[in-house]
Amino acid sequence: MSFSTKHALRLALIATAAASMAACASRPKPTPPISTPTPPASEPAPERPAPTPGPVSQGAVPGSEQDFVVNVGDRVYFDTDAFEVRADATPVLSAQAAWLARYPNVQIRIEGNADERGTREYNLALGSRRANSIRDFLVSRGVAASRIATISYGKERPIDPGTDESAWQKNRNGHTAIVSGAR
Repeated sequence: MSFSTKHALRLALIATAAASMAACASRPKPTPPISTPTPPASEPAPERPAPTPGPVSQGAVPGSEQDFVVNVGDRVYFDTDAFEVRADATPVLSAQAAWLARYPNVQIRIEGNADERGTREYNLALGSRRANSIRDFLVSRGVAASRIATISYGKERPIDPGTDESAWQKNRNGHTAIVSGAR
């Protein structure tokens, strides 16, 4: 075979292979446009079905720990060296008492916390007094004392590791944690 014959044969094979591949390629079938016939003027237009609503965004499950945290609030704050319930904490604690009345099987633990200033012993005692003042508030609103445990973490579990007034304000708190009974 001559060079031109080999070359022509090679080109023919390549063209055949390309044509075979193109023939096997899947192409989507064109869809005809949907046209709705226009009704005569004497006929009313046909009713179209209402569009289906999208997915519904669900909030927290009622009675769940997330419900408590998001819809009620699980933390209140205290002034420096103080354990009295502040006026701005009263609505949160009242909401906690109402929520706990709605879900009588829920057991809670109130965690008293302090900022980093002061000795470890002083802050543990202050955290304990803070936890007990929250407990007393809830009991005065009808929550059974047997459902409430208290603990003081003092300055051992800060929310904010900073060392300024902003961090200290966040760390002077009482946290209500759900222990059991939530959905």
